[in-house]
Parts: sequence; C-alpha cells; structure tokens
Amino acid sequence: MSINLQFHAFAGNPLLSKFPISGDPFSPSAALEALNARILDNTRSSSSPNFKVLLFRNGNPLASSTAGLGDSPPIWHLGWIGLDDLRGILENSGAQLSGDSLVYLGSSAEDDTVYWAIDVSAMAPELSSNMEFCFVELRTLMVATNWEDLQAMGNLAIAGHAKVLLGWHNSSRFCGHCGEKTVPMEAGRRKQCSNDSCKKRIYPRVDPVVIMLVIDRENDRALLSKRSMLLPRLWSCLSGFTEPGESLEEAVRRETWEETGIEVGEVVYHSSQPWPVGPSSIPYQLMVGFFAYAKSLEITVDKKELEDAQWYSREDVRKALTFANYKKAQRTAAAKVEKMCKGEEKNRSLAADFNVESGENAPILVPGPFAIAHHLISSWAFSDQNVVNGIECNSKQPIGSMTNC
Repeated sequence: MSINLQFHAFAGNPLLSKFPISGDPFSPSAALEALNARILDNTRSSSSPNFKVLLFRNGNPLASSTAGLGDSPPIWHLGWIGLDDLRGILENSGAQLSGDSLVYLGSSAEDDTVYWAIDVSAMAPELSSNMEFCFVELRTLMVATNWEDLQAMGNLAIAGHAKVLLGWHNSSRFCGHCGEKTVPMEAGRRKQCSNDSCKKRIYPRVDPVVIMLVIDRENDRALLSKRSMLLPRLWSCLSGFTEPGESLEEAVRRETWEETGIEVGEVVYHSSQPWPVGPSSIPYQLMVGFFAYAKSLEITVDKKELEDAQWYSREDVRKALTFANYKKAQRTAAAKVEKMCKGEEKNRSLAADFNVESGENAPILVPGPFAIAHHLISSWAFSDQNVVNGIECNSKQPIGSMTNC
C-alpha cells in the first residue's frame, strides 16, 4: 500500500505560500482598506481587487460539487461567493455587511483576488436554490478529498485555516486579562483589547499534540492502541498533549509511559500536520509525529485513556494497509457531498464517513491517508521495501520524514 503525498491533509495552503511585504497591495491592511472602500461605495474601480468570500455555519464551510470525469468520483469545491452576493444574503437575513465581520485568508496576484471568510451561524442566511451550495462538515470533506489532487488538497487546507481563524474569533471575544471586549485588527489576523488602559494583543493559538508510533526494534513490531469512542476495529498511534515546561520528546516518553507502561528511549521526528477537526473541547491542534523506540515491552493499559493497546507485527500492519479500501471510502464521501449540495441528503453520519472497507485477511483497521497516523504507520510498515508513501528511498536514510524511509 503506497500513497504519494507531497504534504499532509490541511497543510500546503496555497494562500499562505508567500509572505506579504510592507506596501504589498494584497497585504492584510491594504486588503481591508480596499474592502471597506468597496463596501461603502458599492462599486468596483479598475484598481480594486476582486473579493471572494467563504461562508461558514457552525464550523462547516460552504461547498459545491461537480461530477467527475468518466468513472471518477464527484469533486467538491469551496463555495466562494462574490461580495455583492454576500451583501444580498446578509440583507435577506437582516444583517449588514461590515469589514470587521470578515477574516482575511490571503490573496492571489495571478487573478487579482483577495480571499475572506465569514461566520454566518447567527444570521441563518438563506442561499439561493440555484446556487447548489451547502454547508458540509469539514471532516466529511476531509474524507471526500482525493489526496492525489493538489488543488483539492489546497482547498481542504484553506477551509481548515479559515475554520481555525473564525473559531478563534468566536472564542476570544473578551480579553483574558481585564475582561473587556476585543476588537479585530489587521483584517482579523489578530485582536486587541478595547480597554485603553489594557490594549492587550491577542493572537491565534493552536495546541501541540504529540503522536507517536512506538516501535519494538528487536521483535519488528509496532504498538497500536484503540480508543472506545472510535470505530470498533480502528487501531492507531498513541497521542497526547504537552505539559508546561516539557519538550516534545519528553511528552512522547511521558504519554507512552502513562497510557501503556512502555518505557521509550530514542525519539525521532517524522512530520507535523495541522488538525482543525479535533473534539469540540480542543478543536484546533497541531499534530507532531514521531517514531519512538521502546526500551521495555510489557503493556499496562490505562483504561481511563485507552480501551486497549497491543503489539502488532509488521506483517499484520501491512495486511491492514494492503486490504483497506481507502479509495472506496473517499468515493462514498464524495458522492455524499454531491447529494447534499443537490439537496438530496439532509442527514449524515460521521461514523459512515470514516468507514473503511477491508478484506477478511486484514486483522485491524488503521486511519486513512488524511491522518498523520496513517503515514507514521505506513512509513514503518514498508520501510524495509525501500518504498514509503510512493517514494523510492535510499536504504541508508533513517526513518524520519514523509520523504525519507
């Protein structure tokens, strides 16, 4: 099972691939000034950039879907709308368009476009029936994304970034220092306390989470765990949050010990992944992936954290990856998005989105290619075959990144 990825899901945002400089016409401050001018005079001058806006409702982005070519699955797209369309939608909901309600996402000099996001959860906007757009849960879009399609992966990264920014705005409406209201600054990229005696600056933050594949070198095995809230046969890597004053490597060793009683020695970095689809209590995370090499082998499971943890041979893990039909899961989710955008499907089951078909010979299920856990597991499982994630590797290279064995 070889999967070629240039970057993880939710990474590789094309709107964040450059660094605006002072005086850049597409810098956040200049973009906001042009946006406010456009809102006030309701006309577009020849020097004014084009504005596109992505709507979110309850954390779900607006999306559309088109049929794939031949037997290819449907392809989803972000539901960008123009400023005039947004104005009409808001006015129908009794709301007024304001630059402070939009968050700057980035710009493209190629088509003279500035991209924004807005949370319309409290406005209950009505969308035109001929738009064929709908609000789709980001997890569903994640599974529906063809990871071999760079444009689709870029759209997913944009949606993830926008969700994090809008969620942060909703959770930082008041200053944590003095309790006064905060106001958006720099086109929504930061906030500031409105109290003149405070003026505390507030920036978006994400929680770092270590995720590790624990490896038994001597017996050629990997430690996988199962959590009760996930699918019954789904096994994955250990993970946990860092504590104050703790390095990432120390967090790997501590979390492994606390959850399984396994002592870890060497810790090797693999890669990291933005993860904007975490639980409601901690929705925005940065997953930092490691290989961790065990010094002890006896497992003592912390039942408060895990349902079970077991050592699995390389052969068993390979079977799980070989027989898992991730493409079928992607096709099913993509078809679901298409039906939702046509108004044919109103209810959706998140568990169904994560369902992965597998053959009877597969002893376990492991997460799909949208998760960093999949790539930690597959990198180890196929490392002795000089092919990892579809890339031919130098046998002298250590396991340690998405492009190394």
